Amino acid sequence: MKFRRTLLGLAAAATALAAFAAPALAQGNYKAEYKMSLVLGPPTPWGMAGKIWADLVKERTQGRINIKLYPGVSLIQGDQTREFSALRQGVIDLAVGSTINWSPQVKQLNLFSLPFLMPDYAAIDALTQGEVGKDIFKILETAGVVPLAWGENGYREVTNSKHPVKSPADLKGMKLRVVGSPIFSDMFSAMGANPTQMSWADAQPALASGAVDGQENPLFLFTVLKMHTVGQKYVTTWGYVADPLIFVVNKEVWSSWSKADQDIVRQAAVDAGKEEIVLARKGLVEADKPLLKEIAGMGVTVTQLTPAEREAFVKVTAPVYAKWKPQVGTALVDKAEKAIAARKK
Repeated sequence: MKFRRTLLGLAAAATALAAFAAPALAQGNYKAEYKMSLVLGPPTPWGMAGKIWADLVKERTQGRINIKLYPGVSLIQGDQTREFSALRQGVIDLAVGSTINWSPQVKQLNLFSLPFLMPDYAAIDALTQGEVGKDIFKILETAGVVPLAWGENGYREVTNSKHPVKSPADLKGMKLRVVGSPIFSDMFSAMGANPTQMSWADAQPALASGAVDGQENPLFLFTVLKMHTVGQKYVTTWGYVADPLIFVVNKEVWSSWSKADQDIVRQAAVDAGKEEIVLARKGLVEADKPLLKEIAGMGVTVTQLTPAEREAFVKVTAPVYAKWKPQVGTALVDKAEKAIAARKK
């Protein structure tokens, strides 16, 4: 009997030790610091997405998961088109990434770059917050990362140093910096422009010197980077594409965390994404669009297209849409079109 009690005591002690050791062992696999890649840092909405996420994770895990921000995609020498590959390889632990920048590796992400697919913010939400968004996340999981939440870089509007842009004819021969995704070259070529792919680091001096006439980017960048000082005197809001952001984690890093911490990191991403989307849309969703007023106050001519003027751009880029639809995936695009048609405006 005494021997049996001893065995039971040893078993109980072993169970208690295992219960104590399990989280300790799990925490032993944790890195002292995790690297998050971002194209832009604070105070941009994109950079704030990373900061809010990192801060929430540190607070909610009581410091078990510490995340350091690396803006300017500095972990990969500023080449934003390499970010997704580096994330899969483990060079990057976490990222808030652009659907545009990752589209060369994940062709379905070109969905959001189809010209004039999403006419308003309700259309963006219909995709990212609905079944299409879930489908995209499944595709990303298959591609080798763990997607957690959506953010937003915003609608990309065109700016230039020459004259107001109200029709495709106004873009004829204009040298415009575009991102390194082939669909953008196709779109601007269709509109008669001369698209030039280059990183943003190279674009700024090119704009300042006049080697490049214009560019397209979300308008929050116009004010943050003071683009009027590099010759950008004309802005046209046309909402031709929007760039959702995606909060992701490297698969090996994700699997090294406890289930409880995975849940914390996921919910923190969702919360940060919601907060960031509000920041990205600030000044553009209000009736008087104060951000446009701020830009006009810099001595910039702001052109807002009428529906008829916008339709001329839709028409001229329709062949590009038709060319890229099967490359993105006809079924996925059909699903997106139906979701947008059914949206609540």
